[in-house]
Amino acid sequence: MPSNRWRGLRSLCSPSLPLAVIVATLGAAAAQSGAPSAPPAVLAEAKRLLAELVAIDTTQAGSTAPAVDLLAAHLRAAGFSDEDLSVVGPRAEKRNLIVRFRGRPASGGGKKPIAFLAHLDVVAAERDDWTLDPFALTEKDGFLYGRGTLDIKGEVVDLVVNFARLKRAGFVPDRDLLLVLTADEEEGDANGVEWLLAEQRAWFDVAYVVNTDAGGLQQQAGRLVRMPIQTSEKLYLSFELETTHPGGHSAFPTAENAIYRLAAALTRLDGLSFPVALNATTRAYFERLAETDESDLAPAFRGVLAEPPEPAAIAKLSSLPFYNGLLRSVCTPTLLSAGHAENALPQRATATLQCRLLPGADPALVREGVVERIADSAVSVKPKAEAKPAPESPIEPELFAAVEAVTESCWPGVRVLPFMDAWSSDGTPLRRAGVPVYGVSGIYFDVDDVRSHGQDERIATAAFAQGIEFMHRLIRRLGGGTD
Repeated sequence: MPSNRWRGLRSLCSPSLPLAVIVATLGAAAAQSGAPSAPPAVLAEAKRLLAELVAIDTTQAGSTAPAVDLLAAHLRAAGFSDEDLSVVGPRAEKRNLIVRFRGRPASGGGKKPIAFLAHLDVVAAERDDWTLDPFALTEKDGFLYGRGTLDIKGEVVDLVVNFARLKRAGFVPDRDLLLVLTADEEEGDANGVEWLLAEQRAWFDVAYVVNTDAGGLQQQAGRLVRMPIQTSEKLYLSFELETTHPGGHSAFPTAENAIYRLAAALTRLDGLSFPVALNATTRAYFERLAETDESDLAPAFRGVLAEPPEPAAIAKLSSLPFYNGLLRSVCTPTLLSAGHAENALPQRATATLQCRLLPGADPALVREGVVERIADSAVSVKPKAEAKPAPESPIEPELFAAVEAVTESCWPGVRVLPFMDAWSSDGTPLRRAGVPVYGVSGIYFDVDDVRSHGQDERIATAAFAQGIEFMHRLIRRLGGGTD
């Protein structure tokens, strides 16, 4: 039985045993079509709710409060009482919604709750940068377009619709299930998970958290190839690059200019590349791909595992942003600011260099690499915040077995395996606080076309429909029901 296998794997997951042993027992990948989807009425409900949610500005300049009101009303209409819904947060515009799906008091045997997590906020989007309105859901050519569809309002709706669907059906789980929808995951000073950990820690007295903003079913070349469960993630670290100058009148330009100086430094950073460094999770991931992948990437998956890694394999995978992020720590400039008046020479120019570090990477060494590459003592490089590493979550047999069983029922042959995400999520503060957290999402995405935070963000309509059905089955199973 899957549950017995994963139960044994928990003891295998130790520093003395390579993670490759853990995933070696997993089934071969296969592309699947005709996967079960949400019933038409449920899908129509989900699309309506997603359209309303996308239209709400939950960027840093907006507010999560209207989104909380919308979703709370939807859940009340499905049968959740006011006592089941908690709206909390530090400020009116930074609200978090927590929903308690109450289980049978005695039948659960004292089981701790399971929490399902997603965030309500999204990154900013400029209308002129998109071919469509980013804050209006548009269905076109088999895709649902809009800011947040992929990151991560699609999963917010998925969870809300399924909580409502199960409530209306009279389902009673064998333990409490929590739905935690938060503010400021992307940016800002009111991160919902961190605020809850500091102010209302009891909400995370749970068996574990299922974070839908991590992991996720992956598509490549039109095939569904794997269902990674995120057990670790890269470390988020930003540096501020700054150069200054006394300035003066723009009518009398000088040889020295803060903007030119910073621009030259950023130009030198173009092409900065840190060494390839596989850890237990990523090595096992590439080993499994090397064994089963039938695409033209298969030789590169094998080559990157060689000792030393083959240069051609590194070059091939490094050219693909998704795999490059798994191979090494990465840094890229994301923000620029300079000058104080149109008719004055700039006195200050700054840039944000955003880095994602491999677990175990030394932030000081990364900074040294940036400073060495810039090679200009007039450009300061300062961390914007302290880097805070987080431990890996151990294999959770119940969760892994459930994901494997539901994945098999939806997409037969798609393998399940532990995974390190190349980005950061709210899993990091939870892991630092000692809360096990696992990234799981059934809304598949194309690893060669990841549009989170970018232009024309979208999810496939079929991915949305299938992902809703996957999550329905997973929530039921984790709540003691059957598919």
